[in-house]
Amino acid sequence: MSNLKQTLFWMSLFLAVVVAVCAAIYRPLETAFMANWVFNLLIVLVLLVGIVLTYRQVLVLRPEMRWVAQFRTGHSGLSVLQEPRLLKPLARQLGEDAKRDQFKLSTMSLRTVLDGIHSRMDEQREITRYFISLLVFLGLLGTFWGLLGTINAVGQVITGLDMSQEDFGQVFGDLQAGLLEPLKGMGTAFSSSLLGLGGSLILGFLDIQAGHAQNRFYDSLEEWLTGVTNLVDAVDGGAPVDTGEESELERLQAENERLKDQLSDRE
Repeated sequence: MSNLKQTLFWMSLFLAVVVAVCAAIYRPLETAFMANWVFNLLIVLVLLVGIVLTYRQVLVLRPEMRWVAQFRTGHSGLSVLQEPRLLKPLARQLGEDAKRDQFKLSTMSLRTVLDGIHSRMDEQREITRYFISLLVFLGLLGTFWGLLGTINAVGQVITGLDMSQEDFGQVFGDLQAGLLEPLKGMGTAFSSSLLGLGGSLILGFLDIQAGHAQNRFYDSLEEWLTGVTNLVDAVDGGAPVDTGEESELERLQAENERLKDQLSDRE
């Protein structure tokens, strides 16, 4: 549980630093945001949803850790606890043993349970990874959108110039006035790129922290289950678990003994 609190602390501290930096550069950041506020607002909303999902990945580990802790201590009343979501393969594998606060787990069952838990963790992280890629995509889309408007505006300015005038000052003034619109398009392009890439960096750091929390939980669970599995194998057989070849050999030996008994009875 302490590792989980530490992860939440670093995630919250990082977000606090990001908010402080944004507050320090509020004026230029506001100007960049208002260059295309509709598109940039979409990027900010995607970032906020991604942050919420990342925190959810960490917070969902808390009931799982509580379930494992009560299972390991063997407290009575474990069966009244709500069935875990992430550890559902483990809870189903234990079956009725979970109600008795004790269980046995073979090596093959251990591998199946761990693979199921690992796949569930990967499914959760795929969502935040998609949001990271989506932020980069929205930033690039805003860049190309702004550049497209810039190119169209520059083309209109060039075709609208009257080179037949003898007053080159007037021509230069018309060119300068016509380039104001392309410059606005460049502001749209670079502001979207700034927010998209910045948001992907923020969400990427949070996803790394959430991944570390999940990996620590998975490693501790694997270590505990591996130790229990070794004890179960030693108690059940007093030796390593029989392989398929050994079982087949025992079956052939038993069949051979049965044939010998039948021949001896006929004699």
